[in-house]
Amino acid sequence: MSSDRAYWLAWAQVRGIGPLLLQRLLEHYGTLRAAWDAPIADLQTIDGFGPGKIAAIQETRPQLDPHEFLEFHSQHNPRFWTPADPEYPALLREIPRYPAVLYVRGRGTAFGTDAWQKTVAIVGTRQPSDYGCRWTRRISQVLTEHGFTIVSGMAAGVDAEAHHSCLQAGGATVGVLGTGVDLVYPERNRRIYEKILATGWVMSEYPAQTRPDKTHFPQRNRIIAGLCRATLVMEGSQRSGALITANLANEFGREVYALPGSLDNPQSVGCLRLIRDGAQMILDLEALLEALGTLPQMDCAPPSLQPIPDTLEPELTQVIQVLGTDPLPLDYIVAQTGLDTATISSALLQLELMALIVQVPGMRYQRC
Repeated sequence: MSSDRAYWLAWAQVRGIGPLLLQRLLEHYGTLRAAWDAPIADLQTIDGFGPGKIAAIQETRPQLDPHEFLEFHSQHNPRFWTPADPEYPALLREIPRYPAVLYVRGRGTAFGTDAWQKTVAIVGTRQPSDYGCRWTRRISQVLTEHGFTIVSGMAAGVDAEAHHSCLQAGGATVGVLGTGVDLVYPERNRRIYEKILATGWVMSEYPAQTRPDKTHFPQRNRIIAGLCRATLVMEGSQRSGALITANLANEFGREVYALPGSLDNPQSVGCLRLIRDGAQMILDLEALLEALGTLPQMDCAPPSLQPIPDTLEPELTQVIQVLGTDPLPLDYIVAQTGLDTATISSALLQLELMALIVQVPGMRYQRC
């Protein structure tokens, strides 16, 4: 597992290689370790790896040992999750561009499988009306009292009201940042930030000491939407970042709710447009709780693998121990076991006949 996370981290350091290209590498090679060792000529055949990306790979790989970099990076970023780690939120793993590295800070004492099943994003404008603030507080408090985990972006306005109300109700909340998790932005939210650390998490895909940048916040919004089964937009103008979060949630197949407001309030226009385009209207708390309660449960538990029989021959045991839930190519299995290709092929066939492994397209294999 530590080997896998080292390569997720290493690939994230290559200029221009974002989440989408990392997922293409994973689909092509089975593991990012195999992709790291792949010849440049092979990488050039993958869609999206043009001259600029190839040049960045050629520049970075000779200078970066993944395992050494993992140790060095951990000194400044003591806690982070990659998709190779069991702590990585399963809901987030389902979105098309999930982050390769998710830096976290906090205690998260209330966070287990059940907490991730009941995550709701509450987002909105940085300049809410009294009406928007009042309903944000009411909804956050009631959802918290019914066991929901509130996720928001730690911005001023609606975000801050949602976090604060959740904390006041004794709940756990998640703040997703557009900076490093060691920085507070805006500074006025420092008290909220410190309270979140006591019971929940702050998260970011940016390493420690990353300063605020306007390009970070739209990227941050996809994580907010990805962490949640539903997104609630309280108020927002036509150009509000909250609408970006809502649109992403819709793209990810998650539920979107919007608080109706007055046509006289510019901060209600975004919500009214969302409702026009199909978002569910927040009419009262009881109906909202009922709707959220009927959302399908997401399978966040890791898959259960069939046990390895004690009676297997040594070579079969050696091969199956390399395999897991992610499909792995034949070349990778050969490299990991040190056995010759003919022996591996024979072992894979025997294991497949015993219904212990399965072959998937691309001559890749995984445990049953």
